[in-house]
Amino acid sequence: MADSRNGDARAPPGHTYAIDVMKFISRTRALYAHWNEYSSDLWGSADALAVPTHPASTDLRYLKSSALHIWLLGYEFPDTIMVFTSKQIHFLCSKKRSATLLKVVKQPAHDELGIDVVMHVKAKGDDGTGQMDAVLGAIHDGKESQVVGHIAREAPQGKLLETWTERLKNAKFQFVDITAGLSDIFAAKDGTEIINVKKAAYLAYSVMRNVVVPKLDKVIDEERDVTHTMLMGLTEKAILDPTKAGVTLKPECVDICYPPIFQSGGKFDLKPTAISNDDLLTYDPGSIIICSVGARYNSYCSNVARTYLIDATNLQIKAYEVLLKAHEAAINAMRPGRKLSTVYQAALSVVEKEAPELVEKLTKSAGTGIGLEFRESGLNINARNDKVLRPQMVFTVSLGFQNLECETESRSKNKKFSLFLADTVIVKDEDPEILTGKCSKLVTDVTYFKDEKPRKKARTSSGPENFISKTSLRSHNHVDSKDELQMRKQHQAELARLKNEETVRRLTGDSSGSTAKTSTDYVAYKNVSDVPQARDLMIQVDQKNEAVLLPIYGSMVPFHVSKIRTVSNQEDSNRNNYIRVIFSVPGTPFNPLKSQGAIYLKEVSFRSKDSKHSSEVVQAIKNLRRQINARESERTERATLVKQEKLQLQLAGNKFRPLRLSGLWIRPQFSGRKRIPGTLEAHANGLRYSTTRPNETVDVLFANVKHALFQPAEKEMLTILHFHLHNHIMVGNKKTKDVQFYVEVMDAVQSLGGGGRRSSLADDPDEIYEEQRERDRKKKINMDFNHFATRVSALEFDQPLRELGFSGVTDKETVFIIPTSSCLVMLTETPFLVVSLSEIEIVNLERVVFGNKHFDMAIVFKDFKRDVVKIGSIPTSCLEGIKKWIDAIDIKYYESRVNLNWRTILKNITDDPQGFRDDGGWEVLDLDVGRDSEPEEDDSDQGYEPPEDAEEDESDSEVDEDDSENESEDEEKED
Repeated sequence: MADSRNGDARAPPGHTYAIDVMKFISRTRALYAHWNEYSSDLWGSADALAVPTHPASTDLRYLKSSALHIWLLGYEFPDTIMVFTSKQIHFLCSKKRSATLLKVVKQPAHDELGIDVVMHVKAKGDDGTGQMDAVLGAIHDGKESQVVGHIAREAPQGKLLETWTERLKNAKFQFVDITAGLSDIFAAKDGTEIINVKKAAYLAYSVMRNVVVPKLDKVIDEERDVTHTMLMGLTEKAILDPTKAGVTLKPECVDICYPPIFQSGGKFDLKPTAISNDDLLTYDPGSIIICSVGARYNSYCSNVARTYLIDATNLQIKAYEVLLKAHEAAINAMRPGRKLSTVYQAALSVVEKEAPELVEKLTKSAGTGIGLEFRESGLNINARNDKVLRPQMVFTVSLGFQNLECETESRSKNKKFSLFLADTVIVKDEDPEILTGKCSKLVTDVTYFKDEKPRKKARTSSGPENFISKTSLRSHNHVDSKDELQMRKQHQAELARLKNEETVRRLTGDSSGSTAKTSTDYVAYKNVSDVPQARDLMIQVDQKNEAVLLPIYGSMVPFHVSKIRTVSNQEDSNRNNYIRVIFSVPGTPFNPLKSQGAIYLKEVSFRSKDSKHSSEVVQAIKNLRRQINARESERTERATLVKQEKLQLQLAGNKFRPLRLSGLWIRPQFSGRKRIPGTLEAHANGLRYSTTRPNETVDVLFANVKHALFQPAEKEMLTILHFHLHNHIMVGNKKTKDVQFYVEVMDAVQSLGGGGRRSSLADDPDEIYEEQRERDRKKKINMDFNHFATRVSALEFDQPLRELGFSGVTDKETVFIIPTSSCLVMLTETPFLVVSLSEIEIVNLERVVFGNKHFDMAIVFKDFKRDVVKIGSIPTSCLEGIKKWIDAIDIKYYESRVNLNWRTILKNITDDPQGFRDDGGWEVLDLDVGRDSEPEEDDSDQGYEPPEDAEEDESDSEVDEDDSENESEDEEKED
């Protein structure tokens, strides 16, 4: 993965570039705040920062100076010197055009930050020493000794930078390296950066899935001679022209992250500097093919790598399964607050447990930070890096086995092989988000299998022993129904294993990334002196400090009321009152021990003769706990209303005009007696919907959009743009996570005179013209919506796959439910249904019984606190299609004959995760397990031929079982 081309951002040809002033202000403010806060730790106590950028180049190179320019200005200004002091920012550039573009930030920087932006323009033919002296004088600021921060590893290039470096050294400053400070501030991405990384990852995995894998499939099936460099060129063209991978991204915004890498034939290099050689692609039995694809969007990088196995040996399968588990363990360990070394240790522990003999073959790094640079310095995932993970960090998690030895009986000509996996991952407050996960890495999806028929011709480079049967990748070839069912069963078994491991890992404490406030965050009294003096040794409730003081061994011991789980009062036959207090203590499920060896008080009881005081104390504690719980519930509820950034309006002018759609309706609708349509406009960082009424305005920020959906009108009367949000917003007085804008494509037609009237007008020219007009109107509206969705480059609109749709009941009536590439939706009726596929734990198909015309679907989420989504009354004719779709998106499904009580099931799992694991995890839902001891029955009626004398009995398949014999006897009598 050679770093060989400039990581700059340039204005597209023929386009006028403008600096995003608001972004410059916010990021400059963040830069100065970080510099001041971590001056001694990361910035070397620098008094000034000097960052020169290299001259323009067509090579691909990743430089910190270029990254800083793109991060602040959205654009790299080549051959420019940028100097930051406490009150000024100096730009020394050689082009008037650069100075003209940079002037736009001068006034806002002064008004918003109190910082003066000073421009120094070098005349053509001038060496710039005069301007340099002015900048050096500003750095001195009247002081004799100043510390100047610079990027130590970037050697000067070009006459201007060489002259600057020489004069800087002669100025007798102290120099410190600021690489660590820049790396730290680039590490955690903001909303705009995350969108760019997601688009880059979307392009990378689409190229891998839609270009690389089909090409490998064709090459192997047709026994073509193709070199690694030829595959590299083909893949690079697909990245630079996203339409070849079925991706609608602007070509001027995309680039390769590194030249695509293809390796096979026993020669493998798992280092980031690897390149594709000119050797032929090897696909003999036992061969390994490693493919790595990196793409950039707006200069932000992404990476994905997969290993494909050809007629794999047992050792190769075992090694790959271990690598897959280790890779998943490393990704799952990426939680805020953890050290990078623990991520590598999580992967290493899996290998030590599953295959100790492979430990020495494991790569010494599990990846690195990624963003504006392909490898962000200081964020290498290895056993020695103690840097702490933060939310919104992005990593390429890459792991491999290098130079493994094949078995002696292997037919492979190459006795050594390597395995490698890489994904782009975002660190989240809860579970990490795998951006390239849709490119499958399951064993069943990366293995090429043999056919029974041999090839017609052998490859010229292979000996007589090496001809193999025709191969095909499971997910890219259609096979007959029996083989398809068998392969789906194997795939589901693999998914079940991975899902059980993931669920148990999550339940037993690996989801510690949650930022929810726990009882340990509460402190009743900060100092001993704050504890009130006890009048006598009696239980007291301190309402002000939310504490309960308990008399223990002659002292009043304070406890915050949140640490009390239950409190009760009982009276015995001797009129003694017993107050029992049970505490929430660590060591129970989901509440692990905080400190090994610490002692916790679990329960305490008190006896009292004063029943009135006992009742008052218990009631006071319960009331206080109720107040705390109510307050926390309100806080949690308000926390969902995340304060959003301000919408940056793009005002209409000579050069820019906001993209807009007019005549739209909104759901949920504004309160009022009469509705009026509004206009949807696209601005710099979001969308604004407004009507002519001043109080009817809704802002939808791009950073808050979880799913953007475009559903054209086909069989419905609505064309829809739907936004499913991360956080709630207010639409009028309604709190919602779903906002929809739509147009009715047909006017409601009322037929006069009944059906006969309608029929008589079937050939009426006016009627035909009206129908054609409605079709044209529908087509135009769909095109306008599609144009709007395509032009809003900050969002990727998902479109429902109608051919995979099915009918079902989500609320009160039957609706048409349609999958998309990322979710399952129903957008035509309220309440809307939008289910993110990445959040699904399992799917259970219920009431699947022979003879039933309908069945139900229960969708269980990874967050067991969420209610299970149920879709009822799905036609049985859709069952096989739904199974295929669920299997294709790598989700485990089960079948049951009855509807299950999911609330009880999930409560039992969360209460006893160890018991859940011991019972086999989700496999308790597998009907096949229960049938092992029963006679084997076929659930389908394919191939069933009834006896000749029983044909009459088969006429009614829906009769009740209890009455079937009587009815068949009655039919025989009638005959």
